[in-house]
Amino acid sequence: MEQQEIMQGILDAYPYPIVFVDNAFIIRFMNRFAKYHYYQERGYADLIGKSIFDCHHTEAAKEKIKAAYAGIQRNGKEVFIGVNTRNQRMYMMGVRGANGEWIGFFERFELNLVK
Repeated sequence: MEQQEIMQGILDAYPYPIVFVDNAFIIRFMNRFAKYHYYQERGYADLIGKSIFDCHHTEAAKEKIKAAYAGIQRNGKEVFIGVNTRNQRMYMMGVRGANGEWIGFFERFELNLVK
């Protein structure tokens, strides 16, 4: 079994959307829950290889994403983005490559148990 197959299986097993975005803000990976959310529920076409800003249209959203990633690059800490309409907490977490340099970030969601 190849490492890529294992990683794909792990990420697809996570029961919430995960979207990986590179340093140029291009979407490079979506797990199966992210694909379902963005393609089936929100009606987007294939987002792999496209800008994350294709699904975050407002200037405020774009600036929030850019500022959050800049903060991650400064301090290496995960950033809480907010709670979506499905009562899921949204986070951004930085990703470093094998050489330790930032290669991008991923957005992840989890159920918000706080009311």
